[in-house]
Amino acid sequence: MSSLFVQSIQGRIRVMNSLWERILHDLSLEQINHQERPGVLPIAFYLSHVIRGQDTAISTHFLREEPLWNQDDWASRIGVTVDRYGRGEELTAMERQRFTDLNAWKSYQAIVLARTMGVVETLTASTLAEVVMPSLPEEMALSYCGQLIGLGNPMHKLEVLECYVYQHGLRHLGEVEHARSFFGLSGMTG
Repeated sequence: MSSLFVQSIQGRIRVMNSLWERILHDLSLEQINHQERPGVLPIAFYLSHVIRGQDTAISTHFLREEPLWNQDDWASRIGVTVDRYGRGEELTAMERQRFTDLNAWKSYQAIVLARTMGVVETLTASTLAEVVMPSLPEEMALSYCGQLIGLGNPMHKLEVLECYVYQHGLRHLGEVEHARSFFGLSGMTG
């Protein structure tokens, strides 16, 4: 793996996370908690889903510790109405995701993004090549990562970053940008 590739993934995650930082600058708590209609998730869901996912990926696979979400009781501090990650959950449950303290959310998100960048800026090719899961299990077959890696193949730290941080974050960033348009707000790039 070349140094150019390592620099590329560092840059991609840095830029994507800067977009997640900026996406909150003109959103109110009411807008974040707004549900356009049944079947449409509030922005609070996407924020929680992506940032908690990044927290879990970095904590588990790079730092080998409990996610910050659990370490510091962020669910209580933020006042989330649904304290679940969202993958595999019923849509109707996730539609009820709300925050009560936007400043607490902003603090948690800033800590997670800074922590991620602290890990990402120290990456080396050998770190990215480390195996975190020797064989991808069947239940991951239809996930992005499952399709990228293939069942039975190992997952490396590179795929953790590509699948659970970068691709996942970028995908949902587009959904939040779309939701911002409900309030007449612009996208984050342009």
